[in-house]
Amino acid sequence: MGERITFGGYQGEKSVHTRGARAFEAALTRLTDGGVTVDFRQNIVDDGHKASDLLDMTERGDLDGCYFSSSYLAGRVPELALFDQHFAVPTRAHAYGVLDGFLGQRLAQEVAAKTGYVVMNYWDNGLRHISTADTPLNTPANCKDLKLRTLASDDHQRVFRALGFDPIAIDVRDLPDAVKSGVVDAQENPLTNIYNFDLHKTHRTITLTGHLLGVALVLFNAKTFAGWSAKTRDAVTAAMVEATQTQRQLAQDDDAICTDAMINDGVTFVELSPKERATLAAATHREVAATRARFSTDLIALFENDLANVSKAHL
Repeated sequence: MGERITFGGYQGEKSVHTRGARAFEAALTRLTDGGVTVDFRQNIVDDGHKASDLLDMTERGDLDGCYFSSSYLAGRVPELALFDQHFAVPTRAHAYGVLDGFLGQRLAQEVAAKTGYVVMNYWDNGLRHISTADTPLNTPANCKDLKLRTLASDDHQRVFRALGFDPIAIDVRDLPDAVKSGVVDAQENPLTNIYNFDLHKTHRTITLTGHLLGVALVLFNAKTFAGWSAKTRDAVTAAMVEATQTQRQLAQDDDAICTDAMINDGVTFVELSPKERATLAAATHREVAATRARFSTDLIALFENDLANVSKAHL
């Protein structure tokens, strides 16, 4: 009888994360000729859990692995907040260069040293935009006093306060109800989440701020991973590399698919002019700088060098 690996998620079948996990499942089965298979618990919310329970379940060993937003671990691994620099990474290509470069390696070491996880890879958690019922958010004045659902991150909340929002952390399990009931006036998420969680049915205006590329860490229980044979560890690592390439492409493709679908549903998209984007970025500059000030000069250098290497490659 072969080995079975348990892997958890919190989204539906159409999610790029779910499809990334399916790609991992298929790749691992193929690479091991069926010797190692995946028991994928697609959506733990259906079992009554909060989405964020995935982290505790994986660290306890109830699950072998999961994916989850890096922001939720930044309290324990402060270096992960480097991913939370709003308006700092110009393109997806730059973000991938940072994740796959020396900085990504360093951050994986920090996670291993400070938690019970091993970082297997970095998934695309989507370019984040802001939705409202009918208010375009192309100026800080339009953001003033709006209740905004955001992630449970002090850095995120400081940035959004600088824009004038009143930020509120709400678990993704409770987000659709919060939007539908009007508990929040605005929320920020990738287009895939806005569409797949039906948030666009209430929030009919989406401002394409692209303020951040979210990062989903793929985490495995460190003791469990170390206890596998070298052959199994190598197969899991290789399968996750394949799955990550698939997941990132799906994330890029899904932006266009979800945009078209929401336009057909009557959603209005607000494009920012360069001047409007610069104004929003300027309003957040002090808070982003405060985040950066916590990091060592060598960590910032890794971040900047990886960004610069991507820019050189695209010249």
